[in-house]
Amino acid sequence: MHRSDVGRVRAVNEDRAYVSELTNGYDIAVVADGMGGHQAGDIASRLAVETVVSELAALPRQLEEQQLAGALEDAILRANHTIFHIASQDEKYHHMGTTIVAVLFPSGQTSGYIGHIGDSRAYRIGRRGIVQLTEDHTLVNELVKSGQIGPEEAERHPRRNVLVRALGTDEQVKVDIIPVEYGEDDTLLLCSDGLTSMVDEDHIWSTVIDPSLPLSARADRLLSQALEAGGDDNVTVVLLEHPDAGKEE
Repeated sequence: MHRSDVGRVRAVNEDRAYVSELTNGYDIAVVADGMGGHQAGDIASRLAVETVVSELAALPRQLEEQQLAGALEDAILRANHTIFHIASQDEKYHHMGTTIVAVLFPSGQTSGYIGHIGDSRAYRIGRRGIVQLTEDHTLVNELVKSGQIGPEEAERHPRRNVLVRALGTDEQVKVDIIPVEYGEDDTLLLCSDGLTSMVDEDHIWSTVIDPSLPLSARADRLLSQALEAGGDDNVTVVLLEHPDAGKEE
């Protein structure tokens, strides 16, 4: 289940999302948040999603666990190569790039991998709380880790959106590959920073665990909350539930 909105300020939606059960036996979800002038961010995020999906759709069935991790990393690195090559060939696309957060599972399974670059995030959300599974590749997060500023100051920092790692901006890039597992009562959330910069984790958690709403309504509510808080950026959310949750997927 995914939703995306241009927001209340931007003229173009540079976010892209994709969720599917592939014919070769894998479930995938991807969120990319593009950046760059002349609508280059829109092109970068589209290329990222299309390349990753194409690479993963070509995988053989029933890969071993470590092969699965390597396949996801290779797909994201292929996207990096594609975006960087196009940007280097056309001046108006110079320095375009995108974030990416993607999950890959064998179909029907709840153990897989997250691939991540940038500040789009993955969360595991359940009755017991909300856990951020990815680490933002931002200047402000580096300052927090080094103890130069505190978490509260980071939320208001004027350079909080400056990335130190992105997809497509450099010829070589490191992909964070994170094992992920979720239980029957858990939901996975992938999102662009248009959600997390507008809505705090407590409100995200209370919305996602609301049992009175189908998954689609919870995704719509998250989008609405970001827009009501100002909608300063494009907003994209993907919600994934356990195959045995007995709810809308």
